[in-house]
Amino acid sequence: MKSVTVGIVDYGIGNHASVIHSLRELGCRVRVSAEADVLGSTDLLILPGVGAFPTAMQALHKCNLIGYLRQHAREQRPIIGFCLGMQLLATSSHEMQFTAGLDIIPGEIVPLTCQKWHIGWNALECTDRDSVLRASDGEAFYFNHSYCYEGPAEFKLGISRHPNPIVAAIRRGNVVGLQFHPEKSQSAGRTLLHNLISDLTHD
Repeated sequence: MKSVTVGIVDYGIGNHASVIHSLRELGCRVRVSAEADVLGSTDLLILPGVGAFPTAMQALHKCNLIGYLRQHAREQRPIIGFCLGMQLLATSSHEMQFTAGLDIIPGEIVPLTCQKWHIGWNALECTDRDSVLRASDGEAFYFNHSYCYEGPAEFKLGISRHPNPIVAAIRRGNVVGLQFHPEKSQSAGRTLLHNLISDLTHD
């Protein structure tokens, strides 16, 4: 994947070090920036994130990245969101308060109902037979979240169980959200990232 340049959206919230390490292990070139000109010169964007949804949206607003990311998606340019980054792709969130999201993939972020936190390793179950993630069906990935995505079935790629089904992956066009952390999921995460980046960039 040496021909692929990945841009990490740097809005002050995220686990950049582990993401950078994972991407470089795959042979990708990596650029970390909040500047539209820099991000626009890459083949694919990754939206990382840890923490609270309202804080993250405020940070994106301060960096003038909300309009840019929406336009990027409208142009069918690839974006992958990790954990909170996936949730930011949704229409809105009820974490702490009602907060509008990027509204790139329709749906809302709501509290987990059965248990407050979903932390640790859990299996991915692909719900779309044609999904690029099908090669990772049944593999375990690392989760750490207390809110989850609810939205139309057409955007859901996979679930995990805790013990009830939780949406683990979503997609609309060339925008994909992963509720888990592939960069912290060892060999399973590297394989999934390789397959997903290859699919989105046609590398």
